[in-house]
Amino acid sequence: MGWPPAAERRLAAAAAAVAILCLFLASASAAAAAAQEHRQRALAVEPSEGQAGRRHHRHAYAAMMYMGTPRDYEFYVAVRVMMRSLATVGADADRVVIASSDVPRDWVRAMEEDGMRVVVVENLKNPYEGNLGGMNRRFKLTLNKLYAWSLVDYERVIMIDSDNIFLQNTDELFQCGQFCAVFINPCYFHTGLFVLQPSMDVFKGMLHDLEIGRDNSDGADQGFLVGCFPDLLDKPLFHPPENGTKLHGTYRLPLGYQMDASYYYLKLHWHVPCGPNSVITFPSAPWFKPWYWWSWPILPLGLSWHKQRWNDLGYAAEIPAVLIEVLMYIAIITITRLARPQMTKLCYYRRPEKQSVLVQGLIKLAASVAMVAAYTIPFFVIPCTVHPLMGWSLYLFGVLAFSSAVINAFLLPPLAVLTAWIGMVGMLFVMAFPWYHDGIQRILVVVAYAFCSAPFLWSSLVRVMDSLQTMLERDPFFPRLGEQAQETEFSKLY
Repeated sequence: MGWPPAAERRLAAAAAAVAILCLFLASASAAAAAAQEHRQRALAVEPSEGQAGRRHHRHAYAAMMYMGTPRDYEFYVAVRVMMRSLATVGADADRVVIASSDVPRDWVRAMEEDGMRVVVVENLKNPYEGNLGGMNRRFKLTLNKLYAWSLVDYERVIMIDSDNIFLQNTDELFQCGQFCAVFINPCYFHTGLFVLQPSMDVFKGMLHDLEIGRDNSDGADQGFLVGCFPDLLDKPLFHPPENGTKLHGTYRLPLGYQMDASYYYLKLHWHVPCGPNSVITFPSAPWFKPWYWWSWPILPLGLSWHKQRWNDLGYAAEIPAVLIEVLMYIAIITITRLARPQMTKLCYYRRPEKQSVLVQGLIKLAASVAMVAAYTIPFFVIPCTVHPLMGWSLYLFGVLAFSSAVINAFLLPPLAVLTAWIGMVGMLFVMAFPWYHDGIQRILVVVAYAFCSAPFLWSSLVRVMDSLQTMLERDPFFPRLGEQAQETEFSKLY
């Protein structure tokens, strides 16, 4: 038994609306991919500023870069910004990048133009790869950090991860001993920043340990190095000698050299009274690094990172993708505004027979999927490392554009559909409010705002469902060309 013609028309209209959103998603993804390729080329050939003259130092800051993760480009940008920030704080040392051989040549050339020394290496085979599992497979090649011990041209090397923000100069760390690291975990030191004395003997010994399969608690660089220096917790705390001499042995570094961002936010600009406040690291959730636009205002330090990028690299590489998205959203809004007057002229009359529950459910499901898609599609097509203010503006504009298409396709009340959008704007203002005394107060205010907003969101959802039900109980009456529309007591103008 077939469905009534009116039901088929509604299903076709709902399917068309969802298909339009999917088509926009596909075209936006293709445009984002093209823009991503353009960003890589554009950012890779940016000229360096004031870094043309390089001279060899006795010490070096070193970072690593390898390929094979979905976030290679983001970490490439992060390494460049972090290395340039070292010059901003007056670091008197070489800046070295240990790059795997598959890093694009354009990226290598750009880092060399920034004044970095790029050491190309072959990836070390990770014998613990089976222990990583799931999302942690991104740590497969972090054992490339061991190449830092092969940099024997330097007396001391500070090995750093790309997710560090330097608040001040840390050159005094070059006075530390053969190995020094920070304990941000009560039992295990953190390898986001550590000091070492390069030695080919130590490097070859570590390669031998890899071959025999030394115990490794996490399958990555941190578990391996903890096994190499198991007694570091019992070593004395590092205090730089005032006469500038170098220490020997192993030392624990004060917490201020690797402040976990979660501790920092707890007190908002947390200050460690018993040591330096030099470096902040982001070892937690991988999708909340400071360079991602959505991390602000959840992580306020994102603006500090982007300020550094603005001063050093700029955002010229992201402009093409941003323009494509803006034009796409303007086109969606324009088409919606042109189509809306025709839809509002439709006359509706009440059907004498009930519509099947299955058809009503399918149409409601299509409308729900379309509304969810309107809030999710813009998130995935925005360049990841764009400035937060630009990223959030693009996201809100995109949600507004897609929501207008959904409102028009299903004849929904605009205010009810956009209630979540309005609540999101308010949440951004609440989270970005700069005068909280500490992180706890900030969290409590955000929770209170969410609690007060929940009734409005629920009311808007109920109103949307009621509007859909009203539409399902009525059939559109399409008068033929030149034919006068029937006027009945059941007619209603939308």
